[in-house]
Amino acid sequence: MIQETAVLEVIFKALNNLNDELDDGDKFEVNENTCLFGADAELDSLSLVSVIVDVEGDISDLLGHSISLTDDRAMSQEISPFSNVKSLLAYIMVLATEGA
Repeated sequence: MIQETAVLEVIFKALNNLNDELDDGDKFEVNENTCLFGADAELDSLSLVSVIVDVEGDISDLLGHSISLTDDRAMSQEISPFSNVKSLLAYIMVLATEGA
């Protein structure tokens, strides 16, 4: 079973990698409350896709099998799993538990 701390590290790594590519004035704070999607999002849509792809790959490696973060189920959630880091973490943990 994957630990929440390991998942959080993967998400933070993807966000920090993105931050490393940004100009100093565009960098954002990376923490559990970082807004990923919506009106207050720190990321534009292209950056969000990049982060999701990175997270998907690294989580799949940790789990030993593929997961999809952008399937119909994710898109139909009442609260988007991409709202912030906490919601993404929670969604990944649900997927990891189901696939265990």
